[in-house]
Amino acid sequence: MIDKNNLIPHFENFADKKPFSYAVVDNFFPADLADQLSAEFPDFNDPKWHEYKNQIEIKKVSNNWNIFPKATYETLTYLNSAPFLDMMMAVTGVPTLLPDNGLNGGGWHIHANGGKLNPHLDYSMHPKLPYQRKINIIIYLQPNWQPSWGGHLGLYEHDADTKGPGKLVHEIEPMFNRAIFFDTTQNSWHGLCREVSTPDGICRKSMAVYYLTTPPKDVDQRGKALFAPTDDQKSDQDVLDLIKKRSDINQASSVYNQ
Repeated sequence: MIDKNNLIPHFENFADKKPFSYAVVDNFFPADLADQLSAEFPDFNDPKWHEYKNQIEIKKVSNNWNIFPKATYETLTYLNSAPFLDMMMAVTGVPTLLPDNGLNGGGWHIHANGGKLNPHLDYSMHPKLPYQRKINIIIYLQPNWQPSWGGHLGLYEHDADTKGPGKLVHEIEPMFNRAIFFDTTQNSWHGLCREVSTPDGICRKSMAVYYLTTPPKDVDQRGKALFAPTDDQKSDQDVLDLIKKRSDINQASSVYNQ
């Protein structure tokens, strides 16, 4: 499905990229497959979705293998297969990558008009497995995406003083069939730096897969994402309390919808 020789040029200097290791690959899937994967997304209002709706994230997701149509199921299976993992280890230089067949945090993601996602660090240690989250792949699947619709993925520096996101370094437009790969273990602050602003019936669609690795001895034990407030939220105690609960594995589900 994916030719390693087509990936290699995009991963030159992967380890040295700033603000953290990342690569962008356009036309990632064969065109007909990308069209099929996009068409298989449920409608935004379909009850299959699990909704997050609060002051730091507005989106819907599903990682339920039982509802994935044929092309989606087969593609996610391929992206978690040994041959593709071997390819990922070769191009990223990460010596050990393991699949997350439970798609924790992965699968389908969708944002409608008004969708948002504050800067955040993904979970560090898998909540069910003794492994660290290491490499993310996100593939954008809304055809004919327009820059004016926002939804850009922002990559931020790490501010050592505040231990939060610093300067916005890159904005990556969610163009159709574009894939972004990045290392989640390098204080990798990311989020939607532009709110989604789409016409009725148009959504920001993406497919996500995350790979795991053997954790180092000094691994951060965080089992949930750690969010940061936007500049206009920094003095809002309700938002700060929400962020604290969202990062607690025992309380996170209580604030997904507020």
